[in-house]
Amino acid sequence: MRHIIAILLQNEAGALTRVTGLISSRGYNIESLSVAPTDDSTVSRVTLVTIGSEPVIAQINAQLLKLVDVVGVEDLTSGDHLARELLLIKLSIAPGHVEAVDALLHRVGGRVLSPNPSSYIVELTSTEIEIGEFIAKAAAFGEIVEVVRSGVLGISRANPRLHIVK
Repeated sequence: MRHIIAILLQNEAGALTRVTGLISSRGYNIESLSVAPTDDSTVSRVTLVTIGSEPVIAQINAQLLKLVDVVGVEDLTSGDHLARELLLIKLSIAPGHVEAVDALLHRVGGRVLSPNPSSYIVELTSTEIEIGEFIAKAAAFGEIVEVVRSGVLGISRANPRLHIVK
């Protein structure tokens, strides 16, 4: 099963390497990895997506908490959560299809960042599935020049939020 794991990690050199090393040393692939600072400048939040059974993920989470740099772990998949991804896509749109792409964007809540038809850049924040569908539909109106995806970001709907374990 696919799991979205949120990790609070101290902002120190090598901390992310130790986290990714722990996952890969157990033979698991990281499908997506996003890292950014939090409101606490000493802590970053890592959102990691991997595939594994419930017992394996539970063991990985327990092992993560044993790492000195890790200060909190939550498997978002086990509870009610939201997951989103950011897409930036550059298209070379065929003549006469700009309006169709604009209509498609309007339906999915995206926006145009650069309207030049030969380098038409679009931003969309949505689920992985909806982003994949958008890419497939947009390809019908021209050539896909470049695709940049952020990877999954996730947050629990429940309280309390992911917190630092002391």
